[in-house]
Amino acid sequence: MDLRPSLTRHHRSRQASHAQLAAPFVLIAVVTVVDVLAPPEVHLGPFLAAAPAMTASFAGPRMTGFVGLVAVLAQVVVAMTRTSLTDLNHTFQIIALVMISVFVTFFAHLREVHEKEVVQLRTVAETAQQVVLRPLRDRIGPLGVASVYLAAAAEAQIGGDLYAAARTATGTRLIIGDVRGKGLEAVGDAALVLGAFRASAHQEAELSGLVDYLEAAVSADLDGGDEGESFVTAAVLEIPDDEPVLRLVSCGHPPPLLLLRGGGAVGLDVARPAPPLGLAGLVAGAVTAQTFPFGPGDVLLLYTDGVLEARDRAGTFYPLMERVPAWTGMRPQALLDHLCEDLLAHAAGNTLDDDAAMVAVERPARPARP
Repeated sequence: MDLRPSLTRHHRSRQASHAQLAAPFVLIAVVTVVDVLAPPEVHLGPFLAAAPAMTASFAGPRMTGFVGLVAVLAQVVVAMTRTSLTDLNHTFQIIALVMISVFVTFFAHLREVHEKEVVQLRTVAETAQQVVLRPLRDRIGPLGVASVYLAAAAEAQIGGDLYAAARTATGTRLIIGDVRGKGLEAVGDAALVLGAFRASAHQEAELSGLVDYLEAAVSADLDGGDEGESFVTAAVLEIPDDEPVLRLVSCGHPPPLLLLRGGGAVGLDVARPAPPLGLAGLVAGAVTAQTFPFGPGDVLLLYTDGVLEARDRAGTFYPLMERVPAWTGMRPQALLDHLCEDLLAHAAGNTLDDDAAMVAVERPARPARP
């Protein structure tokens, strides 16, 4: 499993670049020189407050306090050069500059504390997620498999995207899903769904029975909560070893894409989708699995809505259905590598606003008979 971007993107160094550090000192020097040379009726001292305020935007409290001290000393030099420290105008300028420097230093301290808390939360969330979301093997039965997880850039708000696979006596079962919400709570809900899937994938004979079991597990966990507030979208699949088909139950999840061996891509839209897990009590009806062709050489692409919701700087969503046909014929890992590269290139700032999980599954071509 590829989990990116890493924690280092969120745990930025507190040391600013040389150019950033030089800016407030250059400002202090310029304001001081111009203020000393200015006519008596011109006072530029208030501009010195911009130096510690600027520093607080990128540096820690120590550097901010140091810049504020330098600005105050510069104001003292201006006062002694132009008149004296007892001059009422310069006295009030020095007092105001001291107060502003103290305030912005305190705010820089609060921001530093908040960023440390965010780093700790992100670390815990990513550790929990890596424990819950086990990497898929490159080969499961006769199928070639690849998976990837792209973490969003939003502080500690790690998502609840999930996927898993299980071997049965007759084939392979897979699930991909997305928990509503973010953070550790979402990771916990994902662990619940994955645990229920791994426990029942070998027990339930029918795919519809497996989905019913998952629904019962999610609904039981949500008892006592706000109905309709928490749910999980999921696609649950069964790929038999001896038939060139797949069976799919879509629980409010984006439709998988089938990349045909001969070229082209097809969206697997089910005729009767099931409600998201946790919401079945709000909709009457039985769960039914739909069968789709899945022949030798075809590649199945499963994904979460973080892929579809990636936007460029103009606000345009990622055109997955338009891009995928160009990558038909690729092996699962190569397909995901191209997709991830293209997705991040499309996203504004090369970062995602929501986590995205992808799984590619290939049914290999039958070996030629001698």
